Amino acid sequence: MTDTDLLPESWRGVLGEELEQPYFKELTEFVEEERARGPVFPPRDEVFAALAATPFDQVKVLILGQDPYHGEGQGHGLCFSVRPGVKTPPSLRNIYKEMQAELGHPIPDNGYLMPWAEQGVLLLNAVLTVRSGEANSHKGKGWEKFTDAVIRAVASRPDPAVFVLWGNYAQKKLPLIDEERHAVVKGAHPSPLSAKKFFGSQPFTQINAAVAAQGHAPIDWRIPDLG
Repeated sequence: MTDTDLLPESWRGVLGEELEQPYFKELTEFVEEERARGPVFPPRDEVFAALAATPFDQVKVLILGQDPYHGEGQGHGLCFSVRPGVKTPPSLRNIYKEMQAELGHPIPDNGYLMPWAEQGVLLLNAVLTVRSGEANSHKGKGWEKFTDAVIRAVASRPDPAVFVLWGNYAQKKLPLIDEERHAVVKGAHPSPLSAKKFFGSQPFTQINAAVAAQGHAPIDWRIPDLG
């Protein structure tokens, strides 16, 4: 999990020093102790899956989640996404409902968001590991410092990006982003608790308008059925 080799090559130049910091070594020890006690998600080789799926120089959009899914087989390192064959969680169902209402795309039969990641949508959680069955169990252990460094790295590139901050937790990261250079799409979180405010916010249209204004091809938000 903490081996530099697991950090995808395209990110090593901007994040490699983080792995040498005292906080990250303490975080490593904590996560390893947790894994020794019981299941921790996602598996070690998928902790940096979001960074692996979306190389540093290809990030067009950064969507910030909070915490990995804590159910068996759910999380695989991309925020809001679940493995093929796993039931689509409530927040993602609401994202799909908004996508259907806004863009007319059919709701897919799966919650596997890799097609977004492969188009330059970095699906980053603020915390990258979680104890089985216990939401936020690895909060405040150091992951936030690391993922703040990810946000800063994207925000410091010459090439602008679109930052998607759903909910109050994500919007606390605004100070890391120069809003004059980058586009920020803010809104309510798609969880059932705040979905009424999320519905109708048209995030996909906003994101693609910003992506196009930055000179990039828009994101195709359709997720193919896996049947």
